[in-house]
Amino acid sequence: MRAHVCTLAPGWGLTNLEAMSDLVARVREVLPSVRRDLDSLIRIESVSADPARRSEVDRSARVVADLLSQAGFPDVRIVSEKGAPAVIARYLAPPGAPTVLLYAHHDVQPEGDRRQWTSAPFEPTERDGRLYGRGSADDKAGIATHLAAFRAHDGRPPVGVTVFVEGEEESGSPSLGRLLTAHREALAADVIVIADSVNWSTETPALTVSLRGLADCVVEVATLDHGLHSGLWGGVAPDALSALVRMLASLHDDDGNVAIPGLHESTAPAVDYSPEQVRAESGLLDGVSEIGSGSVTRRLWAKPAITVIGLDTTPVAQASNTLIPRARAKVSMRVAPGGDAKAHLDALRAHLEQHAPWGAQVKVIPGDIAQPYAVEAGGRVYDAARAALRQAWGTEPVDIGMGGSIPFIAEFVAAFPQATILITGVEDPATQAHSVDESLHLGVWERAAVAEALLLANLAAPSR
Repeated sequence: MRAHVCTLAPGWGLTNLEAMSDLVARVREVLPSVRRDLDSLIRIESVSADPARRSEVDRSARVVADLLSQAGFPDVRIVSEKGAPAVIARYLAPPGAPTVLLYAHHDVQPEGDRRQWTSAPFEPTERDGRLYGRGSADDKAGIATHLAAFRAHDGRPPVGVTVFVEGEEESGSPSLGRLLTAHREALAADVIVIADSVNWSTETPALTVSLRGLADCVVEVATLDHGLHSGLWGGVAPDALSALVRMLASLHDDDGNVAIPGLHESTAPAVDYSPEQVRAESGLLDGVSEIGSGSVTRRLWAKPAITVIGLDTTPVAQASNTLIPRARAKVSMRVAPGGDAKAHLDALRAHLEQHAPWGAQVKVIPGDIAQPYAVEAGGRVYDAARAALRQAWGTEPVDIGMGGSIPFIAEFVAAFPQATILITGVEDPATQAHSVDESLHLGVWERAAVAEALLLANLAAPSR
């Protein structure tokens, strides 16, 4: 999928240095109050995947709506289309100015084992310039960034601003399509800012210009109609787990490259990613090497990847001397930009079926599909965004790809094909989103808020 970049009037930029300086100062002035709001949001256990905490998701939506109202949005509503509540806040564009949609989500991932957290997951805790807590970065900091940018303009930005805060992104956004259809007029915009990505480092900002797609499945293998004594039948009757392991091993060559023929590969931005950086950011253990061939950025952003993410078989603690009759695994594949996720899933299924040893019976159950994304990152809107990042960070931004997927972007592209989509974010390589000890680098957050406030001004600047 390739997004269309809209065309606004030529020229961009906030050229009045005094006005720019005043806006930066105003962002820094409002940040302490926004930080208190962010702390309040982190304390809400808005885990959309947990039915027992649905009331917390509802409460989170109400708090977000209240914060947006207090910030000065004249039209704020909580909406739901048979899903978790979302919030839409609107400030109409002055005559001739574009409208910018600022996206974030207020739901969070489950916290996992709380004992593994250094501090309580839903109690915001600052340590060494980072704010720890579930949702501190993903993506309640996105909400806080939008609040800071709007407040910095005293609730009267020079462009139209719509804030759309979804409530079930961490559950796959099942009702997003219905929300975009039902509230199309309210959500229509010239520019859509998705504040749910990562920066290159704590010192270098990034614009995400490509995302890999996703295709997964569950493969079930059966060899026996019941378990057998491994001493009596081992060496004659095949067990399902051994068959499954051989099938899974066929997915990669000896270097770790995906071994399914015909999968799409694309190109990646020329950004240096040193072996030391890979090892530090990934947590590779001593002696463990990287897999695959080609540059790191190409392997991460522009080549397919396959991972076995789950396995159902007899647990070690319950193991006996028995041939296992059935076993299954969940297999996740990332699809390079330019590829078709459905076609890749078909290729994965065919490969697994063709590599079943010993006549084992195989059933492949298709799972989730998300198409990859790429954008031609040029034109006035991208110029304005790069200028804002440069002004806020004091260094040139880099264009990056993402190895992961943001499936809902496809729905925004389909709903608003003429809008320019900018993927920004407040995360950095040490954020640990979705993991224990998730954290927000407070310096990155400040620069992200400054950049967004400047972006709103840059998009309204008269052409040169």
